[in-house]
Amino acid sequence: MSSSSPQSFPNRKKITKLVFRQKKQRGEPITMLTAYDYPTALAMDQVGVDSILVGDSLGMVVLGYETTLPVTMDDMIHHCKAVARGARYALLIGDMPFMSYQASTADAVRNAGRFLQEGGMDAIKLEGGQERVEAIKAIISAGIPVMGHLGLTPQSVHQLGGFRAQGRTLPAARRLLEDAQILQEAGCFSIVLESVPAKLATLVSQRLEIPTIGIGAGAGCDGQVLVTHDLLGLFERFTPKFVRQYANLHAEMVRAFSAYKSDVEGGLFPAPEHTFDMPEEEWAALLAEVEAIPQ
Repeated sequence: MSSSSPQSFPNRKKITKLVFRQKKQRGEPITMLTAYDYPTALAMDQVGVDSILVGDSLGMVVLGYETTLPVTMDDMIHHCKAVARGARYALLIGDMPFMSYQASTADAVRNAGRFLQEGGMDAIKLEGGQERVEAIKAIISAGIPVMGHLGLTPQSVHQLGGFRAQGRTLPAARRLLEDAQILQEAGCFSIVLESVPAKLATLVSQRLEIPTIGIGAGAGCDGQVLVTHDLLGLFERFTPKFVRQYANLHAEMVRAFSAYKSDVEGGLFPAPEHTFDMPEEEWAALLAEVEAIPQ
């Protein structure tokens, strides 16, 4: 099998939060990527990616906002539905957008429920530590699995002073370690660690029974996640330090669009092989009818 061929998983079963825990126990890395549409989710499912996050990062990489803050629940549900139609096996996680869970516990539970009931997700993710415990417990009590998110939390970008690494001082590292333990005790089945020192992420991962998913947090986490548009080279505004770019599809898109424009303007497309024909007798009959109509 070539490295570019889709893998075959004849005995594949649906990934669940229990599988996440089992993979951590066996020391097997968990793979996770973001997706926002049907074809991307389908491709990820075909190669056996463990989990797909419909991230609020869609606000930046799909909708063109400067931050994730303008993303709404309706935006998220719309994209979740598309992803759910494309992926059958991956654990699907919906990212709760800004102000969908911060205002009240009732809002948090109601909006989390929409991800499963309307969006076809298996779980939700939300940002924050001990200040989110009440909401997390209420959501879990409603039967909805919750993934936590610590470190760089993009919805708090203004409070954090920009997109910058977190947990680099003793107080900040201590707080992150405490928050991770608190989220585990609250019932989170996993925690994303974003843009934190690799040593700290490794320590957190070793201390927890639940798996950690790193993004800019080093190889010591139990799994990894990347924003797919970064991985594919589709987001041109900036590329985070922690991203490995596996393709440059933006450049390939520009090349293809330029070639199409040139072909149309030069009369090279569409060519005869791209067109349909009709029987000559039908064409002759049509012309006869047209010619019989007075101008």
